[in-house]
Amino acid sequence: MKKYDVVVLGAGPGGYVAAIRASQCGKKAAVIEMDKLGGVCLNRGCIPTKAVLKSAHSVHEVSSFKDLGINVELKGLDGSQAVKRAKSISDRISKGVGFLMKKNKIDVIQGFGTITGKNTIEVKDAKGAVQVVEATNIIVATGAHYKTFPGLEHDGKRLIGAWEAIKMESLPKSIGIIGAGAIGVEFAYFWNAFGVDVHIFELMPHLLPIEDEESSIEVEKAYKKYGIKMSLGVEKVSAKNNGSDITITAVEKGQTKEYKFEMGLIAVGMTGNVDKIGLEKVGIKVEKGFIQVNDQYQTSVPNIYAIGDVSGPPLLAHAASHEGVIAAEHIAGMKPHPLDKMNIAGCTYCQPQVASVGYTERALKEKGIEYKVGKLPFVANGKAVASNEKEGHIKVLMGKYGELLGAHIVGVHATELIHEYVLFKQMEGIDEEIYATVHPHPTLGEFLAEAVMNANGRSLNF
Repeated sequence: MKKYDVVVLGAGPGGYVAAIRASQCGKKAAVIEMDKLGGVCLNRGCIPTKAVLKSAHSVHEVSSFKDLGINVELKGLDGSQAVKRAKSISDRISKGVGFLMKKNKIDVIQGFGTITGKNTIEVKDAKGAVQVVEATNIIVATGAHYKTFPGLEHDGKRLIGAWEAIKMESLPKSIGIIGAGAIGVEFAYFWNAFGVDVHIFELMPHLLPIEDEESSIEVEKAYKKYGIKMSLGVEKVSAKNNGSDITITAVEKGQTKEYKFEMGLIAVGMTGNVDKIGLEKVGIKVEKGFIQVNDQYQTSVPNIYAIGDVSGPPLLAHAASHEGVIAAEHIAGMKPHPLDKMNIAGCTYCQPQVASVGYTERALKEKGIEYKVGKLPFVANGKAVASNEKEGHIKVLMGKYGELLGAHIVGVHATELIHEYVLFKQMEGIDEEIYATVHPHPTLGEFLAEAVMNANGRSLNF
């Protein structure tokens, strides 16, 4: 029986990072993975979707080249090439994770792991061979899978989820998307750019319902311009595979309507991978589909930790990685600072991109928290105009003591610009500090400071 200080169950962005940090802290570590290193994020999620979204953005860029003095002709679109490229990128980066495992002297054990005791995991490989691994500490990082509801079940054929969608080389002529969160909105952007007739259905009144309403409206304007159809604020949505096509039924403004499409994407949320991994054998508490943990990611069994999607929202790769670091450092006897979930940025990579951290206006009003708004459109930014990237805005919500309560960016580079606000919030900065920071000109980023100034009526360039 192999013995380790730390065994990580799952090698996604939370699991493999946890193993690396444990090794850096002097612990003998191993990861157990039944699929490819990198997990869903690297192989079927974050990375391949960003690759195809780059292809989609390039399609839209071509139409603006003439204004830049570049005369080109778009001769055709090849969705299968975009998907193949995405797969090759995932394969390459997965090999890079394998290199990191070797570099950090971490054993990789292929197979499906089941916890059989608080210090043991049974691993069955693809051939059925079984081995038992002993661990002083276990970190569960098994991720999550699609949620299903009555009338909204995936069949992997015409009613698919994101993991099937990213592998689909032959694109349909039409597709209905149920769910307007990040997954639904991103795939809508890609498919529309490559000539698919796209229709989004969402129960809430706007796309990206967890984002600030003004951010959502900005994306909706762009999607209308692209020709993406949207049925928002609908009720009783269901989908049925008819064999040769699918039917999506929804109640819109009190009337039941039916729509036919070649395929349907169901993107209505995720739930933790908690089944068949032995949690009940050791008494680990699970609630609403996720493992319950404390602020150091310990479960109800103190030497067993849970990180990433399996431990609950926010279901984000960057959150999982940081949680892995906290768990590994706690195991090593360190005192890592608990993660403040209000300081975790959310990012959606459609165009315009959406990025945010902290509270929305809606949440502040519900909580009765006093705030001031600073908002600047990119059309007023010299670099944005010069770069022909005028779409969107920066919006900040400032507290009465000059603290940042929330930040919301919509635009071409939103997911890159959000970092300064995340750091500012994490360091508990106040407005005077961002005023005193000299931002390079001309840049989109200078509007990060200007938006804070705008909240206090001292904007210099707007």
